[in-house]
Amino acid sequence: MGTRYNLRKIVHCLFFHVILCVLALLVTLPLIWMVSASFFPDNEAASFPPKFIPSGFTLEQYEKLFTRLNSGRYFVNSLVIAAGVTLLSTIVNSMAGFAFAKFSFKGKNKIFALLVMTMIVPGQITMLPVFLILNKLGLLNSYFGIILPGMASAFGIFLVRQYLYGIPDSYIEAAKIDGANHFQIYWKLIIPLAKPILVTLGIFTFMGTWNDFMWPLIVMTKNDMYPLTVGLANLLGEHAVDTELMMAGAVITVLPVVIIFLVLQKYYMKGLMLGGIKE
Repeated sequence: MGTRYNLRKIVHCLFFHVILCVLALLVTLPLIWMVSASFFPDNEAASFPPKFIPSGFTLEQYEKLFTRLNSGRYFVNSLVIAAGVTLLSTIVNSMAGFAFAKFSFKGKNKIFALLVMTMIVPGQITMLPVFLILNKLGLLNSYFGIILPGMASAFGIFLVRQYLYGIPDSYIEAAKIDGANHFQIYWKLIIPLAKPILVTLGIFTFMGTWNDFMWPLIVMTKNDMYPLTVGLANLLGEHAVDTELMMAGAVITVLPVVIIFLVLQKYYMKGLMLGGIKE
């Protein structure tokens, strides 16, 4: 009886693993073709049925992107914007989350409830007032015009606040007894303890900013200040039939996010598991 049960369990486990492998292959197949097509010679990606192995391996598409189509400039713009938003957002959101989690002040719960309510408001609704404010400040067509609105987010503050509830107050009291002020507690105690959730927040922020298309398109009108997403969209209009070139651009867009996730996935998964709601 026990042998039959173990055999059935093994068969079920094998079946589900096969199903998962098939689903994973279906999900990754377009990405595999995208990478492969970026090394195709001109007009080879249009063949049917689709090919996954180029007849001749070539870096011609990447050479076009970086030598003739200004994509290197777009890449640097995206890197500056995404890194700036990620750094400032992580600092501001962690400070606000620390205050909401460990400080007592009048109206704290009402303010936090109002903050959480803003999460249900679509970002497109706030674009016009933010645009008008930036216009009055003279920040259009500048990196700051994209970076400043992303400095703080209700989601980031909520995420950090919920994580910090799991840190015992006794740690903070002990630091106060040792003579630490609020900033020292934040910098030397909270930041190291909250590293998993801060890395998770940083990955979310970097990915969201790197892949953002709408806001940079609204704020920027100078071609040499476009991030990669907007620059490649313009490229699509000019080279709509050049599939291989567009796949090379897509690879350049996706690659930094994939690398960052692979390097920091340990902290990312830990932050997700430990960042649940705590009261």
